Amino acid sequence: MSSETENRALLPSGLHDLLPPRAAQEAATVRALTDAFAGFGYEQVKPPLVEFETTLTGAGENGGGSLAGHMFRLMDPASQRMMAVRADITLQVARIAETRLRDTARPLRLSYAGEVLRVRGSQLRPERLFAQAGVELIGTADVSADVEVVVLAVEALAATGIAAPTIDLNSPALVAHLLADIAVDDAVVEQLRGALDHKDAAAVRDVTRAHGVAFGNAARILDELVGAAGTAEEVLPVLKRLELPVAAAAEIDRLEAVVDGIRAAGADLSLTLDPVEYRGFEYHTGVSFTVFATGVRGELGRGGRYITAGGEAATGFSLYLDSIMRALPEPAAASKLYLPFGAPAAAANPLRAEGWVTVAGLAPEADVRAEARRMACSHCWQDGKILTLDDGSGDAPTEK
Repeated sequence: MSSETENRALLPSGLHDLLPPRAAQEAATVRALTDAFAGFGYEQVKPPLVEFETTLTGAGENGGGSLAGHMFRLMDPASQRMMAVRADITLQVARIAETRLRDTARPLRLSYAGEVLRVRGSQLRPERLFAQAGVELIGTADVSADVEVVVLAVEALAATGIAAPTIDLNSPALVAHLLADIAVDDAVVEQLRGALDHKDAAAVRDVTRAHGVAFGNAARILDELVGAAGTAEEVLPVLKRLELPVAAAAEIDRLEAVVDGIRAAGADLSLTLDPVEYRGFEYHTGVSFTVFATGVRGELGRGGRYITAGGEAATGFSLYLDSIMRALPEPAAASKLYLPFGAPAAAANPLRAEGWVTVAGLAPEADVRAEARRMACSHCWQDGKILTLDDGSGDAPTEK
């Protein structure tokens, strides 16, 4: 490859070309996901890649502010207003629900699939451009809605070939409720959040001891919470024993109800709890979750409960196609049938109707079989017969 060609192939960090056969595999995976969503009654919407900045980063509990730093911005020459490239699709779906579908009966079930672009990647996800597919269930605060989206995430992944993922449940609002009546400033809370996210028990104790009078009984509870991560069966009894404020106790009751609902649904998954996980869930207001698969770098997806900018209760999830593709094996090579130059269209059309992938010769061939092999075909068509290239027999494959 020449230096000029190498320069043309060079892409910005975090962006890449998806080549055959992986590009087709990703497209098929998206279809499998959206078909699974449709089977649960979710109707697909397609928001634009770019919107006015104010609609994507507006203030409120809908999470725009937390994503603002991840968005590319550009000036719209038509309106002279700033636009932003979406870094997530959830907010766009919520906007559609609150505006164009505001009179549609609730609960509203919507699905989506599309690409997002972020200013920077992370250690676990260096990709800056990747596809998402997900659902939003808008207009209900019922526990059954929390259960439905978790079960659907598992079923959708199963449709792609990923069985028995791990669902890690958390409650981003739990610590906020626990600290609601504690007189410490925001900097202390942020320091505590960081220690909890890193599961650093010593750092948690350092913060609470430095403000011992203010934290009171919450210091002991936080000390127990930081170590309360594991299987649902192990962690729930620990959480239920804690002497929590009413609002915080309600979060634990909600977690328990969601766990019971998921188990009752018979979903094939491993269920873990990390009640104080907060990173990436800044705009979530209730039971939330992350999806993992054994041996796969990064999370397959995440979701949870939130309040839309219009004040509606909602829950949902996003699945990340880059992570899902890492979990899937390389696709098997397709059986392709080479049609020599001059083969009549009347012969080709029935073959495609039977399911054959045909590759037509565009110029006369000196050796039909050699040309078929050069074009990565597994079979060739000669004298009205389908011949395999490995042994020259006339038997067509029994399965496509």
